[in-house]
Amino acid sequence: MKHTKDGKNLNALLRRAMLGVLDIILFAMANCSICYLTMSGHIMATDYKYMIFNYLHFGLTSVLLVGINSAFGLYRSVWYFAGSDEIVKSFLGALVNAVQLFLCDRFLFAKLLHTKGYLPYYAYILFFVLMFIATLIPRIGYRILRRYVHNLVGRRNGQKRIMIVGAGFMGNFIIDELRNDHYREGRPVIALDDNPAKYKKRINGVKIVGICDDLPRLTEKYKIDEIIFCIPSAAPARRRDLVNLAMGTKANVKISPSVQEFWENGNGAQRIRNVEISDLLSRPEVTLDKKICRYLIGKTILVTGGGGSIGSEICMQVARYNPDKIVIFDIYENCAFELFNALNEKYNGEIDVYVRIGSVRDTKRLDEVFAEFHPDVVFHAAAHKHVPLMETSPCEAVKNNVFGTYNVAVAADKFKVPKMVILSTDKAVNPTNVMGATKRLTEIIIQYMNTVSQNTRYAAVRFGNVLGSHGSVIPIFQHQIAQGGPVCVTHKDITRYFMTIPEAAQLVCQAGGLALGGEVFVLDMGEPVKIMDLAKNLIRLSGFTEEEIPIKITGLRPGEKLYEELAMEEEMQGRQRTANKKIFVTQPVEIDKDRFAAMLEDLANITPETVRTVLMRYVPNYHPAPPEQGNTHKGN
Repeated sequence: MKHTKDGKNLNALLRRAMLGVLDIILFAMANCSICYLTMSGHIMATDYKYMIFNYLHFGLTSVLLVGINSAFGLYRSVWYFAGSDEIVKSFLGALVNAVQLFLCDRFLFAKLLHTKGYLPYYAYILFFVLMFIATLIPRIGYRILRRYVHNLVGRRNGQKRIMIVGAGFMGNFIIDELRNDHYREGRPVIALDDNPAKYKKRINGVKIVGICDDLPRLTEKYKIDEIIFCIPSAAPARRRDLVNLAMGTKANVKISPSVQEFWENGNGAQRIRNVEISDLLSRPEVTLDKKICRYLIGKTILVTGGGGSIGSEICMQVARYNPDKIVIFDIYENCAFELFNALNEKYNGEIDVYVRIGSVRDTKRLDEVFAEFHPDVVFHAAAHKHVPLMETSPCEAVKNNVFGTYNVAVAADKFKVPKMVILSTDKAVNPTNVMGATKRLTEIIIQYMNTVSQNTRYAAVRFGNVLGSHGSVIPIFQHQIAQGGPVCVTHKDITRYFMTIPEAAQLVCQAGGLALGGEVFVLDMGEPVKIMDLAKNLIRLSGFTEEEIPIKITGLRPGEKLYEELAMEEEMQGRQRTANKKIFVTQPVEIDKDRFAAMLEDLANITPETVRTVLMRYVPNYHPAPPEQGNTHKGN
C-alpha cells in the first residue's frame, strides 16, 4: 500500500516538474517573441536584447514565474477536470508574471543594476496575453488530446455506448470519470436533460440530444448499451418514473451517487451502482426527523434480536446518536458477533458495545442482563416472523412472540426502564395466520403493560414488508434467479406494502422519542406493490428476460393473504398524524386485567390442536385461512 502511495506521489512530482520546465520554455519563447516585435520587427528598436540574454535576468524571472504559477495552484490542478476556475487561475498567473517582468526590467535591472534596455509599456500587455495563451495551451490541450484518444480507443475496442441522463453538475462529473482510468468500460456518447435551454448544447463535450422522456426512442436510435442517471436533485417520483422508463429498454441501467455521497466520499465513479428494487417502489423513501431521536444521546440501549436484519440496523441507527452503551441481546451468536465487530470498527471504540447471548423466553437470563446494564431504552426486535413456518409450529410462535414479548416487558417494568418499543407487523391487522395473530397479541401486551406500569412507557411500531430482511421476498427471488429460475410467485394479484431497512429502523427510533405510552405507530407507505411486478423488475435488474427466467404461479401458502392492511377499521377512526405527517399513531386502548390474566393462562396451556381456537378467542379479528389454501412452495 505504501509502495503504491509513494509511486503516485512520485508521478505527481514528475508531472509538476514537467509542467514547470514547459512553462519556462514557453516563457522564454514569449520573451523572444516580444524581442522580435520590438527589435527585429522594427516596431521600436531597444537595447532589450542585452537584458533578455542576461543569464541572471532570465534565471530570476524564470524562478519567479514557476513560484507564481505554483502559488496559483497551476501545478496542482487536475487538468482533465479543468474548468472556469483553472482558466481564472491561468489569467491571474499570467497577469502577475507580466507585472513581475515589468518590475524586474524597469526597476531591478535598469535602475538598480544599470542593465541596458527595457520594453515599452504596451509590450508588457502583449507579454501578458502571450503568457495567458501559453499557460492554457498545454493544459487544455492535454485534456482535449486525452478525450480524443479515449474516444478513438473506445471506438476501436468496442466500448459500451453510454447515455447520461441529467446534464448538471453530477452529469459533468460522471462524464469526466468515465474518461479516466477509474472506469474503462464505456464512453459517453449522448446526454439528456429536461431543461429546454440545454437542447443541442454540449456538456463536457457530450451533445445533449433531447429531453428525458425521449429516453426509449433515443436509446434505440443511438444504440445505447448503458444508461446512467445523474439526477440527484430530481423529485423522487420523477426519478422513479424515468428509471422505470429505462427499465423497459434493452440497455443496462445505473445510478450515480447522490450529491451528499459525492461530497462526503468523493470519487463518484467507484459508486456508480446498479438500480436497486428500492428505486422502483411506488413511493419515495420517507425521510424521518432525526431531532426526535436525541433522547438516545448518552443512554444505554438494549436491543433484543439485535443480530437480526432489522435489529442490527436499529443498533447502527442508534449508534449515530452517540449513546453511552449498546447492548446486543440475541440467541444467535454469529450475527451478534458480526454486528459487534462492525460497530467497533466503524466507531473505533467510541461507543461501548456489548453482546449478551440469551433467549427472550428465559426470564432469569433477562433479569441478569437487565440488572447488569440497567438500560434506558429497550427495542424489542426478537421474534419468529416466517408465516408458513409458524403455521406448522404455532405453539413456538406463541412461546417466542407472545411470552417473549411479555417477559421483556415485565423486565423493563421491574428494572424501571423509561421506554420500551416493540416491532409489530401489518400482518397483525385482521390476521389470517398464527404469526399475525401472535403479533396482534404483542400489541395488546404492550397496551396492557402501559396501563399497569408506573415505570415504563411502552409503544409498538407496525411494519410492512422490509426490503432485504432475512426471509423476505427479495432475497428469496434473488436466490431463485441465481439458480436459473423459476421465480415463484404465489398469486398473480398478491400485493404487499414495502419499506426499506433504514426506514424501519428510523421509525423504531422515532417511535421511542414520540411515545407517550400505549401507542401503535404506523408509517404511511403509499400504495401497495404487486409481487408480480416486483418479480419482473428483479429479473430485469439481474440482467435477464422473462424468457430466460420464467415466473411460476405456485398458489397461496398456508396463512397467506392476497393483500395486507395497515390498520383495523376501528383504528382508522381514531388514528392521528404525528408531527411527522408520514407517521400515524393509534391511541392506547383499555385492556381488561382479568381477561388479560385469563389470556396468559390459556396461552400457557395450548396444544397444537387448541392453539388456533385460543388465539381466535383473544384476537377476534383472527380468521385462520383454510388448511387447503396454498402449498409449501417457496415464494413470497
